[in-house]
Amino acid sequence: MRVGVESPKETELRLLLVRGGLPEPEINTKTYDGAGRYLGKPDLRYPDEQVLIEYEGDEHRRDPGRWRRDIRRRERFADAGWRTIRVTAADLRGAPARELVSRVRRSLSG
Repeated sequence: MRVGVESPKETELRLLLVRGGLPEPEINTKTYDGAGRYLGKPDLRYPDEQVLIEYEGDEHRRDPGRWRRDIRRRERFADAGWRTIRVTAADLRGAPARELVSRVRRSLSG
């Protein structure tokens, strides 16, 4: 694990991307829009391309309050021009993992 990572699955996701040939994403970095308004702290982000990647564990969908906060945060990022890629445990192995790496690569290339 690396300093700043908040879950083992975030580490697994980051390593999947790097092993797939992608640049190392920033980890849990506070992010602001052009006017200085706080947007949130995404799990992983590529700031130059305005791409963020969020690992969605089951607790995100089981807790109604967290679910609503997650939606509001995604909307803030979208309004500021960021693209969010949502990832679950099923995306970290086999063909879905390869598809995820390809999707992130396409997002980074414009």
